[in-house]
Order: sequence, then C-alpha cells, then structure tokens
Amino acid sequence: MTVWLKILLLLILGGILSTLGDRLGSRVGKARLSIFKLRPKSTAVLITVFTGSIISAISFATMLVFDRDLRVGLFQLEDIREKIIESEKELKKLEKNLYAFRSGNVVITSGQTLVTTTIQLTKNNDIKKIIESILQQANFYAFNLVKTNQSKYRRILLVRKDDIEKLENKIGDNRSWVVRIKSAGNILRGENYVYAFPEVTLNKVITRKGEVLALENISLSNSDAESISKKINLLMASTLAEVRRRGSLSSELKINANQINNIGKYLVSEKKGDFQIIARAIDNTQSADKVSVSLEIQALEKVRRNKS
Repeated sequence: MTVWLKILLLLILGGILSTLGDRLGSRVGKARLSIFKLRPKSTAVLITVFTGSIISAISFATMLVFDRDLRVGLFQLEDIREKIIESEKELKKLEKNLYAFRSGNVVITSGQTLVTTTIQLTKNNDIKKIIESILQQANFYAFNLVKTNQSKYRRILLVRKDDIEKLENKIGDNRSWVVRIKSAGNILRGENYVYAFPEVTLNKVITRKGEVLALENISLSNSDAESISKKINLLMASTLAEVRRRGSLSSELKINANQINNIGKYLVSEKKGDFQIIARAIDNTQSADKVSVSLEIQALEKVRRNKS
C-alpha cells in the first residue's frame, strides 16, 4: 500500500468515525441522559471523549492491519535498532582488521595454529596437567607474536571452559590423538587477549619409509628448462595433495632444495629421452609430522622393462 493511499484511507476513516461520534454526542445531549450521576451536559462531553478514543483506536488498529511497515516499526523497532548497532560494531571491527591487514599489524590470523602436539594417554597420566601444558605452549607462542620484547610475560590465551571439557572427554582413551590449539580470530599486535579453541584429530600413519607418493613423466624432446621446472613443481603439488588426502596436518613438505636443483640440471643437460620423476617418502610419518620427501629419476624404458 502506497503512502498516499494510506493517508487517504486514514482521512476517510477519521471523517466517518468523527461524524458518527458527533451524532452520538448530539443525541445523548438532546436526550439529556445521565451516567455516573453526572449532569446531562457532562455526560454528553464524556460520551464525546469516549467516542474520540474509540475513533483513534479503530483508526490505529486499521492501519496496523493494512500496514506491515507500521507493525514492524512499532513492535520490532527496538530489536532492529539493536541489530543495526551490532552490525555497526561488526563493520567497524572488519574495517579495523582490513586496515590492520593493509598496514601489516595482524600478527595472528583467524584459524592459525598456535601449537600442535601428539598425545596418547594412559591411566597414570594426569589429563588436566597435560592439557594445561599444551595451553601454556600455545600461550607462549601467541604472547611472543602479540606483545613486544618489553612486555611482561603473562597468560593472554583464553579458551572456553566447555571446549576444554570436551577436549578432556575426547582424548581420555588409549588412542593416539593430535591436538591443535587455534586462534578464533584475527589478532593485532598489542592486543590483550587471544581467543582460541582446541581441535582434535585421531592420529594415523601417513607415510612409510621408501613409499612412492607421486609420479610425473616427462619427455625431454618436447621440454625446455621452464617446462622441466613446471613438471617438478607439479610433482611437489601432487605429493602434498596426496599426503593431505591421507590426513596429514602439515601444510608443507620437507625436501632438499639442492636435490631439486640437481635433478633439474640433469634433465636439462640430457636434452632427449623419456623419464619418470618419483617422489618417495624418506621416513615413517604420522598426522602431525612434516613429510620428508626424496626425488628420484629413472628412464621410462627401464620402468617399462621392469613391469614386463
């Protein structure tokens, strides 16, 4: 309903009801009625006032029925105002974080891991002491990032009590677990507190020593130094994707850079032939370990011969 139509409806309704109220008051005055032991004149005034109130109530009720915006504004205005205030606070916080990102003042990002540890409890372990030790390690790491060298060391890490209780219940068996304490938000340098939460993952074997993790074939007759480098980078990306698929919590591989350079130089110098580059695990690793990888190359002709 448009604003002008609402105004027109209100005027028409007010005119009709006021006319009815005037006629009612006139009839009461002519009839010289008396209520509440009032004089007829006072009774007529009272009836007129009552009629006016009824007119206002009916007009208001009619507008509420036909005007959704009025209903929302009347009954939900305070809630809307509190929405708006909270949104403005969040916007200011986002603007502050955005400015901090641009100026390089964010020292801990949301979801960043503050500490990672693998534990396997027994009946003789004090689970509360172990968890407290983990939190202290996370606090030490966070404090060194957030505070300056002149700051006095103190507890700035805050973790919800119910999260700690859930952590106790989760790891309180004989299985091996990986516990990570993560930041719950972006933290600026100099802030007083770091809100964090625990994340628990069942520990598992990721690689076994000597296991092939990824392969990449390359034909040197169609390759130059740049394409060889891209092949090696693709092999590294495939290897990392494979260990992450298996459940590794590490975000990078451990590899000898000199080995990569030597393999690249060798392939460039060969200039022809078909080879296979192999990424092989150096050690047995588990979920929280950084996977160490060794690269090997062999001629595809030899590979085919071994298969046959």
